[in-house]
Amino acid sequence: MKTDRHGQAKILTSDEIQRLFKTGFTCDRDRALFGICLYTACRINEACTLLTTDVYDANGVRSKLTIRKGNTKGQQDTRQVAIHPVLADYLAIYQPGQGKEHLFPGRHGRGHLHPTSADAILRDACQRVGLEGVSTHSMRRTALTVMHRAGIPLGVLQKISGHRNLQALQKYLEVSEEQVEVAIAALTFR
Repeated sequence: MKTDRHGQAKILTSDEIQRLFKTGFTCDRDRALFGICLYTACRINEACTLLTTDVYDANGVRSKLTIRKGNTKGQQDTRQVAIHPVLADYLAIYQPGQGKEHLFPGRHGRGHLHPTSADAILRDACQRVGLEGVSTHSMRRTALTVMHRAGIPLGVLQKISGHRNLQALQKYLEVSEEQVEVAIAALTFR
């Protein structure tokens, strides 16, 4: 397990993500659940509490997923996030069942899947593929860090993540030594 993350969730590599989604998760529901976390940078509670109508309409998978304000950390703003094509594929394969209110129904079809149950699912998947230091927050941190490294402006990341301020958002973003070296090398004043 990495010990230099200062208590923050591990940022996953592309290879680790592939291993998790191909062989770690054993059912379509789990790929859809954690695909939502990874491809929308949402919190696990936000994913677990989604309603079926937040993701699907009469024609299938919507173009945007709706995260209702009552299910967000601060319960202040509803937000919509575009659905990535890979996530759309996971969602097209996963079908929660006709007439199900919650996208991820809880035990015995009552309520929604609890975040602690989702955590157990992720831990089992990580154990199957030999990953350590991963938490449900790893998907969110990975998504935000990858987008940041791709040059996506902080304001856009803030809109996607639902953070109330940039200071809170910046705690999620991992900066590599290579990025620091490239930044210093950009200083050409001669």
